[in-house]
Amino acid sequence: MLLATAAVSVLIDQVTKHLALANLDDDESVRALGGLVYLSLTRNSGAAFSLGSDYTFVFPLITCGVIAWIVWMALRLRSVPWGVALGFVLGGALGNASDRIFRAPGPLRGHVVDMFSLFGPNGEYWPIFNVADMSLICGVVLAVGLEFTGRQRDGSRVRAKAAKKPKAAEEE
Repeated sequence: MLLATAAVSVLIDQVTKHLALANLDDDESVRALGGLVYLSLTRNSGAAFSLGSDYTFVFPLITCGVIAWIVWMALRLRSVPWGVALGFVLGGALGNASDRIFRAPGPLRGHVVDMFSLFGPNGEYWPIFNVADMSLICGVVLAVGLEFTGRQRDGSRVRAKAAKKPKAAEEE
């Protein structure tokens, strides 16, 4: 499940980026879904909210660490929901890392292609994002939910233990 989820995430991300680059102009937004979503092509050199745009080379290095951790986790993984969660994170990480490595202005300095803007054009109300970003967020939210519900990566589930009274208290 992990690999399938990651592969589908990367595929959809790369196809949407290709379509955005082929069909959208840098200076014009396309209104969709009654103005809920605008397609606004942009290239982001930073992380979320364009933070760290002067340190683009760091992001692929962080991604390598995330990928290594997911591979290490996958060796012990026995849970389908955790496989999906980590697959989304892996797919999102690979989708944006491929931009950083292979897109202009050059290796380890590439800009991520973003195209979805909510509620207004050009990131007016919310930062512009892409499918890889959505995949990362879905994976992290799912992982947090799995943690809060006690689902373990080995497939077991932690249940709350009933409070037991000490024997001395029961005898009184």
